[in-house]
Amino acid sequence: MLADRRICVVLPAYNAGRTLETTFREIPLDVVDDVILVDDASTDDTLEVAKRLGIFSVTHNANRGYGGNQKTCYRMPWSGAPTSSSCCIRTISTARDCCCRWPPCCARGCSMWCWARAFSASAPSWWHAALQIRREPCLTLAQNILLGHKLSEYHTGYRGFTRSVIEALPLERNSDDFVFDNQMLSQAIYRGFRIGEISCPTKYFAEASSINFQRSVIYGMGVLKTSVGFRLARCGLDRGTIFEGLRK
Repeated sequence: MLADRRICVVLPAYNAGRTLETTFREIPLDVVDDVILVDDASTDDTLEVAKRLGIFSVTHNANRGYGGNQKTCYRMPWSGAPTSSSCCIRTISTARDCCCRWPPCCARGCSMWCWARAFSASAPSWWHAALQIRREPCLTLAQNILLGHKLSEYHTGYRGFTRSVIEALPLERNSDDFVFDNQMLSQAIYRGFRIGEISCPTKYFAEASSINFQRSVIYGMGVLKTSVGFRLARCGLDRGTIFEGLRK
């Protein structure tokens, strides 16, 4: 518990058996009250590793996709399984983002926190590093302009939320694919929630999950579509969009 807030960490997982234990060991269990893993129909030993580590686990009978997995993740901390929490932190079960600098995430002035990644030289190839360094700042610049906001990046998978954010956003409208994260962040900005940023060192290695070039292009197009939709919604054209009804 931090700042009188009960903390729950959720781990969306798919074939994360090789990296799950490393991720779990980095979670500061002295301040975290609950850890919940949602397995998206993995075909490896993810659930066996989770059971050995004593992690409360929920399993999908069929793969629901990256976004579909997270929709389950964000329902769990408030469902009483294992207990009801007031703050949810989502990290990635591939040990890529270092679980550090947690106290700022309970600052009372913010309702949501994003751990902004500091890229390192540990990327498995120059091509991977180039994609990360060049692609994401370009998308971030476009989003800062279209959303009228200012964040150092919009694409981190390491985030924290208060219960009020999760309950206010219509997450079921969002994609079941990778663009889910970006849609959720855009909805939070549209709603007017205050968002804090915390720098976070990032490790890249062969076992860490990363989407390929084709999926990256699809993701990038989805980000731009979300951003244009945000701008149109601000102009009153929100009917039938993921932003409908969110204006205060």
